Amino acid sequence: RKAFAKLEMLVVVDVAFTETARMAHYVLPAASQFEKWEATFFNLEFPKNFFHLRKPLLPPKSGTLPEPEIYRRLVVAMGALPKRMPLLSAAARIDRRWPRLRLFPLALRAALSRRPALRPLATMVLYDTLGRALPDGAQAAAVLWFAAHQYAGKHAEAVRRAGLAGGGADLGEALFGRILASRSGAIISEHAYDDTWKMVRYPDHRIRLDVPEMLEALGDLARERAAGEADAYPFVLAAGERRSYNANTIYRDPLWRKDDPDGALRIHPEDAKRVGLEDGALALCESRRGAIRVRVRHTDTVQPGLVTLPHGYGMDYPDEEGVRKESGPRVNLLTSADHRDPITATPYHKHVRVRVRPIEEEASTPAV
Repeated sequence: RKAFAKLEMLVVVDVAFTETARMAHYVLPAASQFEKWEATFFNLEFPKNFFHLRKPLLPPKSGTLPEPEIYRRLVVAMGALPKRMPLLSAAARIDRRWPRLRLFPLALRAALSRRPALRPLATMVLYDTLGRALPDGAQAAAVLWFAAHQYAGKHAEAVRRAGLAGGGADLGEALFGRILASRSGAIISEHAYDDTWKMVRYPDHRIRLDVPEMLEALGDLARERAAGEADAYPFVLAAGERRSYNANTIYRDPLWRKDDPDGALRIHPEDAKRVGLEDGALALCESRRGAIRVRVRHTDTVQPGLVTLPHGYGMDYPDEEGVRKESGPRVNLLTSADHRDPITATPYHKHVRVRVRPIEEEASTPAV
């Protein structure tokens, strides 16, 4: 918040008037995930790999746009992208009718060769040309055309095991066509277990466990704790636990959650008894960085000495009178950018030293 307040101009793209959006000078409203073509770019299946291109369920609200269109308009306004590319767009329309002619790939290669400044904007070019030729308004899916061809070229045998025929560009087109036409997800490849060793990029296909930076960091763990810290802050907080009803900052009103509306601090009963924390009581959770009020829940699902809080809470929401209230703990007030991994600079969210004490009825507590 302090950093944002110092900016000369802050532009936010969002689907709601969030805390960040309220600090912005300009808010560019985007369509929600139910109103636009979208996909999740991670995959946990093996040996069969699935990909799901999701079609919009509802028309977008008036005045909103999908993010690719917002970015395209900004880049056009900056003069970095032509407002229209008629020749390339015409090639795309013909290519979708007769993809084996390979007219669009040739035209795209020629356009990027003639105008090298467009190469860093190749995904925008795809969106604005090939995307307009895709059926059912699937313009944002144009980037998947390039990804499908890359994937089919790299994992041709695995793609063919998924039931697609052909080779080279034909296989890439078949894969893109399957992704585009499947409304409930599609199998894009089926790997053999022996393929996994080929995916290790070292020439000898062996995994390197001797990572000097990692071993050095492991050796430093014993010396990491500052003198007296364990006494002043006796609990280790896992700050950012994933629970049944928290996902990023999507849930705002606690009434949307079927349980755990307060995002309770989970603590072992033995620890709670030792520091006088009743189940369901309010408490103050303090780190060197800050302090927040929390609701206490006893549970033997955490080890003694460990407490947990979920992420994604602490967003505000309007009550029936339109007054904004906050729902649950804003756990990031407890974490510090100074207490972080030296290689990635990621704060140690899963190891935050805290102390927890009951809140007396008359005691004044810091704002959360």
